[in-house]
Amino acid sequence: MPNRSIKNARRVENANFGDNFGIINQGARSIDASAHWHHPRIDHQTNVAGNQYQFFNIRSGEELIRRLNPILDASHTRNRKRSPPDSECLPGTREEPIRKIVVWADGGKTIRICTRKANHWGPAQYAIIENPHIYWLHGFAGCGKSSISLEVAKRYAGSGRLFASYFFFRGAGDRSTMNRFVVTLASQLVGAIPATEPLIEAAVRREPGVVTGDASLATQLDLLILSPFQAVIDQGVLAENLANGPFLIVVDGLDECEDKQGVEEFIDHMLNFFEEHPKIPLRVFIASRVEQHIRERLETDGVLLGNLDSHSARKDIERFLQASFQIAAKRDRVIRAYVRARGSWPTQSDMDKLVKHINGSFVLASSIFKYIVQPATETDPTTPMDRLPLTLEMNGLDGLYAQALARPFAASRPFPSNHLHHRTPRATTPDCRDSGASWH
Repeated sequence: MPNRSIKNARRVENANFGDNFGIINQGARSIDASAHWHHPRIDHQTNVAGNQYQFFNIRSGEELIRRLNPILDASHTRNRKRSPPDSECLPGTREEPIRKIVVWADGGKTIRICTRKANHWGPAQYAIIENPHIYWLHGFAGCGKSSISLEVAKRYAGSGRLFASYFFFRGAGDRSTMNRFVVTLASQLVGAIPATEPLIEAAVRREPGVVTGDASLATQLDLLILSPFQAVIDQGVLAENLANGPFLIVVDGLDECEDKQGVEEFIDHMLNFFEEHPKIPLRVFIASRVEQHIRERLETDGVLLGNLDSHSARKDIERFLQASFQIAAKRDRVIRAYVRARGSWPTQSDMDKLVKHINGSFVLASSIFKYIVQPATETDPTTPMDRLPLTLEMNGLDGLYAQALARPFAASRPFPSNHLHHRTPRATTPDCRDSGASWH
């Protein structure tokens, strides 16, 4: 579901844009600022002789996005077939870990703060108290972290409280570094909370290094993300959204980022920021494998830990396999003919053996299924019924990759060949994250 605009983000009063930009009444309502964000916006509004005038600037939003130069295929809305990981939750699966994340994201107490200024009350402000600001979901490779991250991002985008989402992926250019991480979050922030646009634009004008890579990651976070968000909170323009809970940033696959120093700087800066601003209504959800440079920083009192390894995925994997084989039976005439002649397939005994063999790995479940139902070829005339028992003799992904690579790819590709090279060095260990195939 696409992001919803902030319904009540009407204006940021007296926004100080620095010595060179003066002080104006800055509107945040949207009118199609750019083809990418689809947010119509009023650039600003001011009062002259008691009359309110609205100034439209369609191109300013386009120019800001151009200068930020975000990665367009890093968010939860990307085309996952072209920009992996291609993973999502099958309906009814992963409900328990998702429930825990939602309880955390919606938990604590959102308090309304009103301040009296002179003879009138100032705009309402909201703050979140209790509950750590950061949630770290960790688990072994292929256990479904990315599918959960996607589901969480979609849920909060639908409720108008998704700040931004970012899915790292190893070997995918800038998506595997921190080079354009912050500018990508900032561009999404403009779409999620249009009131931040003039503040981000002013920051870019004051400090061009934040978009050219010449500023530190901490400076980028402060000027492009945290300060603009804090400013609109202080102005009270997000009251309706914050009444339902804090905003959420989703960061998936942090272990996929090859810039370990950048990852450490990001975590350290966010922890310090939340320590200094304990009531800010912002949460950060991080999903990754357990890597030393991440664990050393996130295993702290300021972070809520979620261990996906401790969650039994057996029923979820069985549900995924049953649904997948049912769909395959409708599409594959060989399977349909076998079912008409022999009865249901796979049998419950087959299913039990498969689930046990998969041992909680969603990526292995998806890869095994694709291997079983792939079409027969002249050089490999085996049927899905022949291949199912063969998978039970394979040594996890090692055996599955060996079978896949031995089979002519021109005829059938059980694994996307353009993704396989990203993962091959790690696929020989149980700690690989995914093969590039989709899992649920």
